[in-house]
This record gives sequence, C-alpha cells and structure tokens, in this order.
Amino acid sequence: MDALDQLRRLWRHAAWADALLLASLRDVADTPAAAPAWREYTHVLGAEEVWLSRLEQRTSRSAVWPTLGAADAAALADTLRDAYAAYFEALDPSALDRPVPYTNSAGQSFVTAAGDILLQVMLHGQYHRGKVNLLLRQAGLEPAPTDYIAFVRGVPAATTRD
Repeated sequence: MDALDQLRRLWRHAAWADALLLASLRDVADTPAAAPAWREYTHVLGAEEVWLSRLEQRTSRSAVWPTLGAADAAALADTLRDAYAAYFEALDPSALDRPVPYTNSAGQSFVTAAGDILLQVMLHGQYHRGKVNLLLRQAGLEPAPTDYIAFVRGVPAATTRD
C-alpha cells in the first residue's frame, strides 16, 4: 500500500470515528458533564475544516474551536466526510509533496507538504478523540470505541471495566 492509499484509509477511519463519537455524544447532549467532551469533539471537526481549507487554499468555513450544536456538528461532519473524500479522489501520489503555504491561527506563516498536513489531520483527530473518550469516562458516561483496529475489524477492541 502506498502513502496515498494509507492516508485515504486513515481518513475513512477518521470519518468513521467522528460519526461514532457524534452518535455517542448525541445520546448525552443534555448532560452537563458531557460539555467538555462536546467542546473537544467540535474542535476535531473545526480543525479538520481548517486544515482542508489550507489544502484547498481557501478561507475556512469554521473556527478551529467552533461552538456547534448537535445538528450543526452533524452537518459539518457530513460535509467534511464528503469534502475529504473528493479531495483524496483528485489527489495523485506526487501531490503529497506539494508545498502548501498558510497562516496559522496565531498569525504565523508556514509552508508544509500536503502529505504532512494530511497526516497531521489524522493524528490530531485521534489525539482529541482519545481526550473525548477520557472526558466521557470521567463524567461517568460510556466512551466510544474509536480505535483504528476496531475500524479495521468491524468490532470494538477489548476493554477492561473498572
């Protein structure tokens, strides 16, 4: 499997994990203890949109830390799933080395290879999904099994109960 195919697969996992977390968070949306987890989840979506806007050299349609209700988060997650799929479909392996100029939220300018940006999207999202699950568990709520191996197998990974 080449690097582009691996990134495509990682994006399919990310979209699957985003949907799984959204379903879990919708079940507890009215629970005040879930608010920190909800904020962390919407940051995943906001960051995915910001990075895609940089790759596409356009203005972002979302803040990196957006305030979203369930319906808006679901709409953004759907838009991102389709937009990244279209982006990957049009991408060829040589484009992974393409330099992408952008300015971050602190006003600093950078140039980063498209492949490195895509890997950042995948790793950043998984890091924050782990935080969402930790926050859910700390609030006494059920975490969502978003491990990559659960995606590959089609069944949740083994867990231990406290």
